[in-house]
Amino acid sequence: MARLKVILMYPNFRWLKGYESRTLWGLHPYNLMLLSAMIDKKYDVKILDATKDNLTREQFTEFLKKEKPDAIGISVLTNEYGETGLIAAEIAKKVSPNIKTIFGGVYATSDYDNIIKNPYIDYVVVGEGEYILRELCDYFNGKGKLPKKGILYKKGKEIIHTPRAEFIEDLDELPMPSYHKVDFMRYATEIQRESVDRPRVMPYTHIFASRGCPFNCCFCAAGAISGKKIRYRSPENMIAEIEFLIKEYGIKSLILDDDNMLVNKEWARKFFQLMIDKKMNLKWNAIAMAVFKLNEEMLELMKKSGCEYINIAIESGVKRVLQEVIHKPIDLEYAKKMVVKMKKLKIDITANFIIGFPGETWSEIRQTLKFAEELNADYTKIFIATPLPNTELYQIAKEKGYLRPGFSFNQHLWTDGWIETEEFRPEDLKILRAYEWDRINFLEPVKRKKIAEMMGITKKRLDGIRKQTFIRANP
Repeated sequence: MARLKVILMYPNFRWLKGYESRTLWGLHPYNLMLLSAMIDKKYDVKILDATKDNLTREQFTEFLKKEKPDAIGISVLTNEYGETGLIAAEIAKKVSPNIKTIFGGVYATSDYDNIIKNPYIDYVVVGEGEYILRELCDYFNGKGKLPKKGILYKKGKEIIHTPRAEFIEDLDELPMPSYHKVDFMRYATEIQRESVDRPRVMPYTHIFASRGCPFNCCFCAAGAISGKKIRYRSPENMIAEIEFLIKEYGIKSLILDDDNMLVNKEWARKFFQLMIDKKMNLKWNAIAMAVFKLNEEMLELMKKSGCEYINIAIESGVKRVLQEVIHKPIDLEYAKKMVVKMKKLKIDITANFIIGFPGETWSEIRQTLKFAEELNADYTKIFIATPLPNTELYQIAKEKGYLRPGFSFNQHLWTDGWIETEEFRPEDLKILRAYEWDRINFLEPVKRKKIAEMMGITKKRLDGIRKQTFIRANP
C-alpha cells in the first residue's frame, strides 16, 4: 500500500473579499510544523502556506492536482478568516471528492458546530490536535480506528460529536517541530508585519513555553481554547529547541509568544538563567506578558538574558473596570513602577488598552486614555472591545442586547467595534481610538522617532500608517 499523503496548510487569507481592510496576519507555521512532526515518520507530509506563497485559488487547485493528497489538514487562527478555510476545503473536494478534509486550529475549536455543517468538511478537530491528527491518519490508512474524542464528523446525514479530548499534560512528550518541512529561512528573515513587536535582529523565530490560562479576563477565550490549567514545557526542553535553531539556522533572536511564562516564577528564573549560562547571546521580545507577574529582580534577569522588548497588557486605567468588568488583577500604580524599571533597563515597552466594554462609562473610557498617556510607555496600542466566541464579554453583550445588528464572529472586529450601549456607539469609539492613539503616541518628535525605530520603518512610512488610520476611522 502506498504511503498516505497529507497536506497541512494555511489557506490564503487574501481569498476573502475585503481582506485589504483587515489585519493580514503573517503566521509563523509553528503549529503546522509540530503537527507534521507527529506523523511525518509514517506518512508523506507537505506543508503549504498559501498566504505566504500568495497562491490564487487556481494555483491551489493545480497544486492539489499535482500532489494528489489523501487528506488535507486546514488550520485557521481567527474567526474573521474562517471562510478561507472553507474555500480551501471546497477546492479540495472539487479536485477529488476522495480527499479527506480536516479543519483544526483556534477557529475550529471555537465554531465547530457551524464548520461541520459545511458540505466540504469531513472532520473538525476540537482542542489540541497533535495526537488526534495521528489517530485520524492511522484510520485513513486502515491501521486504526476513529478517535473516540476530539472530533466531529458525518455519518450519513447524522453529525457525530465525540467528547472533547483531554489537554496534553506533558508538553515535553511532543516532538521537535519539523522545521525542515518548510523553507524556514523565508520566515526567519522576513518581517511578518510592520509592528513594534518585530524582532530586532534576524534570523529569528517564534517559540512557545506553555499552554492554558488560569485567569478570567472577560474578553479572552484562551481558557476555553487551551484550558484553565497552565502546562509548561520544561526549561531544558525549550533550551534544546533553541540550541537546535542556533546550530541549524543561525538564529539571532526570539519572539516569546507566551502570556503566562512568568506565572511560575521558578520556571521563568531557570529558563532565563539557562539562556545566560549557555551564553546564547540572543535578543528576545516578549509580545504578551502579564505586568502583575513582573518584578524588579525578574526584569533584571530578563534583561541579562537578552530581553529587548516587552508588551504588557494593562487593558483599563480604571480600578473599578479592571475588577468588576474585566476581572484582571492589575495594580495600576504597580504597573507604573514596572514601566519605570523597564525604562531604566533600556527595555522597549508597549502597553495595551481596550475601550468599549459593556458596563464601562464614557467617563471611564476617557480616564483609561488619560492613564495610558500618564503611563508613558514607548508605544501605546488601543483596541475596541471585541466579542469573541466563548467569552463572558460576548455573553453579556448578547444578553443585554448590545450587539449591533449584523454582528458575526466572522466580521472584521479588531478595530471596528460591534458593541453599542447607553454610553457609546461603535462610531464614537472608532474615532476616539484613532485620534487618541495618534495623540498619545506621536505628539512629540522624539517619541515619533523612537516608534519608527521600534517598527523598523522610516518616519515617512510611519506618517502613512497614521494617515490610513484616520481614513479607516472616518469612512
